[in-house]
Amino acid sequence: MLGDLLSLLWVPFLMCLVLTGIHAYLGFHVLAREVVFVDIALAQIAALGATAAFLIGYEMETWESYATALFATLIGALVLSLTRTRQRHVSQEAVIGVVYAVSSAGAVLIADRAPHGAEHVRAMLVGSLLAVRGPEVLKVAVLYSLIGVLHWFCRRPFFLISTDPDAAFQQGWRVRLWDLLFYGSFGVVVTSSVRIAGVLLVFSYLIVPALAATASGGTVGTRLLIGWGFGTLVSVIGMAASATFDLPTGATVVCTFGLTLLAFAVAARVFGWRPVRGRPLLASPSLRSAEKP
Repeated sequence: MLGDLLSLLWVPFLMCLVLTGIHAYLGFHVLAREVVFVDIALAQIAALGATAAFLIGYEMETWESYATALFATLIGALVLSLTRTRQRHVSQEAVIGVVYAVSSAGAVLIADRAPHGAEHVRAMLVGSLLAVRGPEVLKVAVLYSLIGVLHWFCRRPFFLISTDPDAAFQQGWRVRLWDLLFYGSFGVVVTSSVRIAGVLLVFSYLIVPALAATASGGTVGTRLLIGWGFGTLVSVIGMAASATFDLPTGATVVCTFGLTLLAFAVAARVFGWRPVRGRPLLASPSLRSAEKP
């Protein structure tokens, strides 16, 4: 019985590790940019695109559905990059909220016209982790590795724009263009993740590990290790609880994220933990004095 359970959960757990690896890193950028809900907004846009494809007749697992969701997400990325201005007359978070609300309403309207639309919307919210297979994990891992390589080569403008946009403007960086590249790559990750894990779990993997790591402080490398460790621990606990109590996997892991973060905060207060001072999110001083492109 235990062996069957382990064989059932092994592949979904590997997928959770893949999700943790990329989303915990992207979460640092999201928190630094103070656009916490950008992930859930882009995820909802991807869900809107997939719902539109579902209405036409394409199942969520097909490439047509993925292409439609990715196209919608890239349009959302373009909108977000264009709303970045040097003088912030309107909060970008407000724009993100409007995008999320409109895309959510649009998905509901489209699902209302599609057979079994309610079940499709539910699947987009909580995902289907238990249905994932080994080849899919491998494909997603390769895709996210390529995104990671892109971010490594573009780390100077990405980190500078995330942490000090005024300096980026002053140094002559084409901020909107770099934002388009950042949000475009972000959208590829979100579109791929939401098909597997659902909107809510993707948001949790992005924000909660990065939040716990940022609260702990330390260097960038230390924060990444804490974020990855936090995400891995929650994945183990959440999936074990899901299997033990026969609960929906995605929703269980999301709730586990919330409870674990609460326990982390309580322990920090009880034991008097303080954030460790370290180097700022910009990895090196050269990033601040980078020459303009």
